[in-house]
Parts: sequence; structure tokens; C-alpha cells
Amino acid sequence: MKLCTFERQSPKGPELRAGVVTARGIVDLSAANPRLPPSVLGILEAGAMEEARAAADGAKPPALVDAAAVRLRTPITRPPSVRDFYAFEAHVKKGFEKRGEPMPREWYEIPVYYRSGNHNIIGTDEDVLWPRFTEKFDYELELAAVIGKRGTNVAAADAGAYIAGYMVMNDFSARDIQRKEMKVRLGPAKGKDWCTALGPVLVTANEVGDPYNLTMTARVNGEEWSRGNSGTIYWKFEQMIEFLTMDDTVFPGDVIGSGTVGTGCGLELDRWVKPGDVMELEIEKIGVLRNRVIRK
Repeated sequence: MKLCTFERQSPKGPELRAGVVTARGIVDLSAANPRLPPSVLGILEAGAMEEARAAADGAKPPALVDAAAVRLRTPITRPPSVRDFYAFEAHVKKGFEKRGEPMPREWYEIPVYYRSGNHNIIGTDEDVLWPRFTEKFDYELELAAVIGKRGTNVAAADAGAYIAGYMVMNDFSARDIQRKEMKVRLGPAKGKDWCTALGPVLVTANEVGDPYNLTMTARVNGEEWSRGNSGTIYWKFEQMIEFLTMDDTVFPGDVIGSGTVGTGCGLELDRWVKPGDVMELEIEKIGVLRNRVIRK
């Protein structure tokens, strides 16, 4: 099931609706089943995934919406939290190499992460503003897992049951600010949390199947810049969840980023996007997350 949030016009103006992308069109879930919450986050919080699936399977007009007549937004417009891990060894090694530092042994001991902003989330085909505080704008190609139910002290062996599904993630980065933050051993913060793109849809875990064998591709203005595979990840989502929930709790809608796949950013390639460039990040079985960067 491919859950989405779409924007449509109503007598009161634009409104956001939870939907499911199907071959027949987008199913407006609240129209198909008025008992369902009107947002993807609400469906996750209510534990209503099976009800959503049943509503999508049996949907008929007028609950079926022409995909060309609406605009997709990010599936979860304001997740409870966004935690981004640093789980691909190739990317981590290259980053330390560029800073002239050795690979820390501690990276192999725990799956480290930072908190990113949950309030500045955009979806596919939305413009991202080049912030005025940076001259080194970068994209980062990541796989994001979404938590489907509340959990505390979850063992890695059980953690798969807590993953509702997956999205493509573009962890936009202000590399010059990030470098300064990390020089003082704090952050990344301002270098990251000003904007993140998630989408284009939330594909349920059962439909994705094995999340560790997905081709991950980055294109800029239609030119392929990199190609990797999620199977090169060192720390798996199950291990991340186990670490996160040690005497702590994850909640429905929490987003967990994988960190950047090897070669999945301009920093590694010494190639940099420019104002007006269109970034297309694609992950097999999930889709294409497309954003243009604009500078005012």
C-alpha cells in the first residue's frame, strides 16, 4: 500500500487529505471510510492501517480521485520526530577522510544519530529555498523508515514489527555551517534542520519487502550523479530502533533516516548543486522524490 497526502481544492480553499495511490487513481480514504482519520499520521496513531487498506481495496467513485487533478504533499506533514542516523560506512569514511580525521572506532560500537527539524518538511515537486546563511548547499540520498506503533525497550529481533513503511529522504545540508558546528563537537543543527524532503509516498513494509536490497539513485537536472544500494548499510533499522528505545519511546509517525548512501551527496563527489537545479532522488519500489532549489 502506498499511502500519501494530497492537496485538493474545497469550498474553503486548499485542504490536505490522506490517500492511497492505486492503479485506478488516488483513493480519498476519509471519503471511502468516514471513520478513518483525515491524515496519514492520524491513521498511524489510530492503528488503522488495515482499515485503510480495506477502504482502498473497495473504493469506488467519488472516493477515487484523478491523480493528475491533485498535488502530492509530504506523506507526514509534521512527524513527531525526525532522527537521522549515520549508518552507511562508505559515506562516513569519506566524510572523515575529507576532514583529515581518522574513522572513529566508536562508530562501529553504537548507531549514532542526531535530531533534525520536524517542522520544516516538504514533499515531492516542492521547491526548497537555498538558505541565505550558506554557500555550500547539498542534497543527501537516504532511505527513511516510519514508526507504526509505540514502543519502549524494543529488541532488534522484534523491531521490524514497529516499522510501518518507508519513504525517500533528502536531508538537505548547509555544508559550510555544518563543518563549523562539528568543529566545536556540536551538531549538526543549523546546517541540517532548516528543511528536509520526505516522500513521494509512504510504502508499507510488506510492499517494500526486503529494505536492504533497494537501488538508490541520485540525478541532478536529469543527469545521474550516483547509484548505490541500501544493502551496503552497516547499521540496520532494527538495530537503530533497539538503540533508540533503550529506556526511551518511539511513537507512530516518528521518522528514522538511514544516513546517506555511499556517493549519495555532492560532498563525496565534489559536485555541487546550483540555484535552479532539480534534484531527483529515487529508491526502488518507493519512487522519485523531486525538488528544485531556488535562491531569493
